[in-house]
Amino acid sequence: MALLLDHLVLPVADLDVARARLTALGFTVAPDGIHPFGTVNCCVYLPDGTFFEPLAVWDPALAADAIRAGNVFVARDHVFRAAVGDEGLSAVVLATADADADHARFTEAGIAIGDVLTFSRDVVDAAGRKDVATFKLAFAGDPDVVDAFAFSCQRINAPKVDRAALQNHTNGVGSVSAIILADEARDYARLIAEAAGGAVDKDEVRLGPVAVPCGGEAFAADVRGSVHAISFQVTEVVATADVLARNGITHHMEGERIVVPPAPGQGVFFIFEASR
Repeated sequence: MALLLDHLVLPVADLDVARARLTALGFTVAPDGIHPFGTVNCCVYLPDGTFFEPLAVWDPALAADAIRAGNVFVARDHVFRAAVGDEGLSAVVLATADADADHARFTEAGIAIGDVLTFSRDVVDAAGRKDVATFKLAFAGDPDVVDAFAFSCQRINAPKVDRAALQNHTNGVGSVSAIILADEARDYARLIAEAAGGAVDKDEVRLGPVAVPCGGEAFAADVRGSVHAISFQVTEVVATADVLARNGITHHMEGERIVVPPAPGQGVFFIFEASR
């Protein structure tokens, strides 16, 4: 069975700026999650179980040590920032029950990059309750795709915290409906498909309900990097537009969807469209 979307990694220059931006966009943002290798995130958890991960560097020296030790997660974040800048989308992450098996599959296919990474970090819910989460990651890359990679994520230890409040967003977002790639990002589309165990069909990869098309979005042409936009499904477009207007977020309507251009803390276009 093909792997499905687990989450998306979005490098940001400053986590406080990202938190403020995402809050203004109507998202509920989780407390900071500090990695043991110099990076830190503030995740946005969606009701369907997926999430996106704004990622910053909190300890450059520790991150440099991790890169020297062969940590692919930190190394590829560094490569993204050098190639594209400090804002954007660097990784499509796939949910898996067996990262070791994925690594073996990636190795056989010639797309494995580096070793499997296992790590733990503290997780805090909206009420301040804390537990420990443990993850195992297997990485896939393409030498022709400098700025983006893919990896599978096995959640070994699920933290006993309540994410219900963190999954409730005033903008009405319930899930990711599409990850929109640049027109020239076909190599990245093929990598995602191979890592997931699927295929590219008419310039589009399917991760279950999530579409990953190449191109077709003229408004995103000025975004650097392989990924130009994320499309979210919302309960009611008019209500989402009201939230954005109240919070002073620049946006415009394209038919029955809302398009929000990138800004500090939000490195790609965000699209909000009615749930199907």
